[in-house]
Amino acid sequence: MSDVLLLNGPNLGILGRREPEIYGTDTLADIERAVGEEVAARGWRVVAVQHDCEGALVRAVQENYDTVGAIVNPGALMIAGWSLRDALANYPRPWMEVHLSNVWARESFRHDSVLAPLASGIIVGLGSLGYRLAARALVATVD
Repeated sequence: MSDVLLLNGPNLGILGRREPEIYGTDTLADIERAVGEEVAARGWRVVAVQHDCEGALVRAVQENYDTVGAIVNPGALMIAGWSLRDALANYPRPWMEVHLSNVWARESFRHDSVLAPLASGIIVGLGSLGYRLAARALVATVD
């Protein structure tokens, strides 16, 4: 059995209650379950980590180098999460960056991601479906 790291940053622990008009009504548990369904046929399990603290996310990346890949929604840390960026630069497997909302249709400060240049792929603006698509992409990417 192999594991996929599902990493979610600040404020994503309150999905379903957080601005549902922007982020939808699915909870993080719903998303974790959906990703698990997508990777199960490959025999993979999901290691889900959500934290509001960047340091805890860095630690999660470093403690999960043995995973087959990762799906990362950094939330607002995409803007200036430099230590998370450095941790992901050293992560030895493919990973996908996901954002529930279309960040380019929102405030201009959300238009740049310090993480995106490192990601194997990026999915934005498709709500929780984006996580499923990221999982499918990871399945297709990992040998």
